Amino acid sequence: MDTTIRNIDAGAYRELKARASLEGKTIGEALSDAIRVYVARPHPTAKTARLATLVVPEAYPPGNENLSVAIDHIVYGI
Repeated sequence: MDTTIRNIDAGAYRELKARASLEGKTIGEALSDAIRVYVARPHPTAKTARLATLVVPEAYPPGNENLSVAIDHIVYGI
């Protein structure tokens, strides 16, 4: 497919052109490879696992009802 692409970063284009040349590819082949890699990435709005759904909170064992008070005493000297 023939197409025109505007507003490409000049430095990125030079790097693409150099790498394509080193690999014996045309600019079109290298750009097609780059596009395939880009579109194969997960969509940014794809649902991902949340930590809250992976971790089930557990209660502290008996005898730790005043744990936060003890920690405050150690940390703050209260």
